[in-house]
Amino acid sequence: MAAIGSKHNRLYVDFRVNGKRYKEYLSIPDTPANRKKVAVVMKRMEAEITLQIFSYRKYFPESSNANLFEDRQKCQTVKLISAESFRSFAEKWFELKRIEWRASHEETIRAVLDIYLLPRFGDRAITAITKEDLLSFRSSLGDLPGKREGEMLSPSRINHIMAPLRMILSEAAEKFNFTSPWKNIKPLREPKTNVEPFTLEEVQLILERVRADFRNYFAIRFFTGMRSSEINGLQWRYVDFDRRQILIRQAFVKGELVATKTDGSEREIDMNSVVFKALQTQRKAMKGKSDFVFASRAGSPINNQNMTRRVWYPLLRHLGLRPRRPYQTRHTAATLWLAAGENPEWIARQMGHASTQMLFRVYSRYIPNLTRKDGSALERLIASHISLDTHDKD
Repeated sequence: MAAIGSKHNRLYVDFRVNGKRYKEYLSIPDTPANRKKVAVVMKRMEAEITLQIFSYRKYFPESSNANLFEDRQKCQTVKLISAESFRSFAEKWFELKRIEWRASHEETIRAVLDIYLLPRFGDRAITAITKEDLLSFRSSLGDLPGKREGEMLSPSRINHIMAPLRMILSEAAEKFNFTSPWKNIKPLREPKTNVEPFTLEEVQLILERVRADFRNYFAIRFFTGMRSSEINGLQWRYVDFDRRQILIRQAFVKGELVATKTDGSEREIDMNSVVFKALQTQRKAMKGKSDFVFASRAGSPINNQNMTRRVWYPLLRHLGLRPRRPYQTRHTAATLWLAAGENPEWIARQMGHASTQMLFRVYSRYIPNLTRKDGSALERLIASHISLDTHDKD
């Protein structure tokens, strides 16, 4: 506790900070009114000392103790950060940041920490990590096996592993006032997204030959560009038949419904004639059995891994088509819109992109010179290739 005293009718304050005692004489006489004023200031000082945000120079700018106090604080900071291990700081960072993340992202970051970062840097002092250490670590990642047999970790995967490391070091540098070793380290160059869209003829073939209970599902995927998590998590309350729109408000990720990935992902997709009829047909087929547009017999969302293994790849093999991930249905939608001459800004909104930048970067070779501003051009292209009666065959 701070104390207020007097000597030769001159007030002084006696207080401690981090176990060190200080005494400062004030240039005001010892009167009841002055003691009350000083007591108010002392309460504020004590609060700041408790919160460890006390500035000696703020209260006693002319005191010779100010420099001594600041030097002592710097020494204590150096001792603190020298003793702080990467593991200790990374765990604190993780606990503070996890509230900002979706469950799937939290799980991803936790895995990066446990598998890659903590084994390499865990016991190192946070200030002892150098730029050379970071570059050496990144280089070693390139020798690790990837998901597929015979492949190494991709540049994209390595960048995703390095990203949390960069954030942790930046946070530590800001907190402890040292220069982050990350300076001037650029991400590895990543190859362009592998775009292997289906042609309109291949789309027609797939919709004709796919299992009847998945025909509407794939028709909607091919002509809306919805992600797997978005269509699997789509509920009837987000299908607006009056406005002919699908409202993307949630996604089904790792067994749970979550908010959309980004603000841009929350969007409204305009239904063309194929999508509108597919949804009408699906509503009749479901007969109110589930809140989800596409569901298992138990009424739960479609299991994407199960669908891919049991429906998608067997169908492509049966049709003699090159095996491609279901995500290529999203690329197909984008390239069909572009081929039809739709406005890139309209396409970006349908896809959930914040701007046309990604559209031009990923699909540049599919963009014609002439563009329009709505979905009417695709309607004409569909009408000349896709039979709407396909959905009524079963």
